[in-house]
Amino acid sequence: MNRFFARCMAALAGALLACAAAAQSYPTKPIRFIVPYPPGGGTDIVARLIAPKLAQSLGQSVVVDNRPGASTIIGSDLLAKAPADGYTIGLITDSHSMNPSFFKTLPYDSQKDFQPITRLVFVPLMLIAHPSLNVKSIQELLASPKAREGRINYASIGNGTPHYVAMEWLKSLAKLEATHVPYKGVAPAVTDVVGGQVDMMFTGMSSALPQVKAGKVVALGVSSAQRQPAAPDVPAVAETPGLSSFDFMTWYGVAAPAGTPPEIVARLNAEIAKALGEADVKEKLTGLGVVGAPTTPAEFAAFMTSEARKVGEIIKITGAKGE
Repeated sequence: MNRFFARCMAALAGALLACAAAAQSYPTKPIRFIVPYPPGGGTDIVARLIAPKLAQSLGQSVVVDNRPGASTIIGSDLLAKAPADGYTIGLITDSHSMNPSFFKTLPYDSQKDFQPITRLVFVPLMLIAHPSLNVKSIQELLASPKAREGRINYASIGNGTPHYVAMEWLKSLAKLEATHVPYKGVAPAVTDVVGGQVDMMFTGMSSALPQVKAGKVVALGVSSAQRQPAAPDVPAVAETPGLSSFDFMTWYGVAAPAGTPPEIVARLNAEIAKALGEADVKEKLTGLGVVGAPTTPAEFAAFMTSEARKVGEIIKITGAKGE
């Protein structure tokens, strides 16, 4: 029995040494970076901003692989089922925490099948409105004739998305009646707000600010609890009387398949945090209206659990529906 135990311990020690050696030599080949969104949007821009920095520090190329669709489920499923060897990582967003509340079944477990690496950024949303509404603040919106008569509509990129949930929460808190008009992407939705086909929408600041600066839409508020440096003159929604509890920010992070060696997770975490701290990256993120917010893997795991709970409560309160 003692000899058997000794052999087992020796085998275990050998396996641990092999894992440690593999982690020390990591990476020895290119890394796949799954982004569950189409090219060109804010998520893709941030991923492609980080990827070359990560490639430079790791000494291997980091290839962005866009796999959009099904409220990020397609890309997340690929990530969950990839080998847990550090050569496949993926972008995850607040949709990852929302999906369990909107979909009865998912092809993966949103917590157990993923290894959090780090949160990347917070992304405040901006509520924009067409000038024809003739309002310049949330307070004016709530007092407008169209709002009182229930004749306002709003765009989003679909049921179950952050843009939709943010507006449904605002509606619930402010007792605002507004009809939802879903779109398949941010660009066509913003285009129709600019054109006056839809009255308003919450959207990322990177897509809102150019239209605001051009005078094509009016910025009514930002979804974060405080004003944002990229638009210091735009008040937070929470500054509106009666809406002090409104605080809603989307976020992006990086994860790997569950079971990825902790040494590799730690290396990726450190290198991504270093990339987010570089001056040129900070400048570009500020220009996009997003805020760098790196964490440890454990902090990111706790954050996602908290976010899932918070979003679940908002969904129950508002009655928001998935696709």
